[in-house]
Amino acid sequence: MAGNVKDKEAYQRLNYLHQAAHCVLAQNASNVELARFYSFTQKTIAKRLVLRQDPSVKRTLCKKCCALLIPGVTATSRQRRKNRKTRFTVIRCLSCGQAKRFLNNPDHCLWVNKPEAQLENQVQPEPKPSAKDLPKATKVGVSQQSKSKQVLPAETK
Repeated sequence: MAGNVKDKEAYQRLNYLHQAAHCVLAQNASNVELARFYSFTQKTIAKRLVLRQDPSVKRTLCKKCCALLIPGVTATSRQRRKNRKTRFTVIRCLSCGQAKRFLNNPDHCLWVNKPEAQLENQVQPEPKPSAKDLPKATKVGVSQQSKSKQVLPAETK
């Protein structure tokens, strides 16, 4: 990860809210509303500050009601087949009924995990030299060429 993270305190707050929602549900499974409030606050802060959350965090939140999706507690998890080769995990929220489908492909790699997504590995394009950066000889050569095209009056003696 990069050395300096922008909005480090905001990410810490999001992490705290996510952990608090998990902790509330772990202590008492009937505290779904409090966990939903923490998750909604987390989602609102991330939107307001325009912060990207990790895909693993976004997968555990219901898009419709902002409930924390924990299989067996607030969600059901099923394995489905579309055809012989493709399999999906379907997670259904018990509060609102919203379903999320995730492809079960062991070769699948998220874009975030690919090397080209990391800032350290990206090649920065070199800036093009501006007119100020060009050597003066080049500037003079251009101005001399434009002067030579001008017609000068003939000298009379």
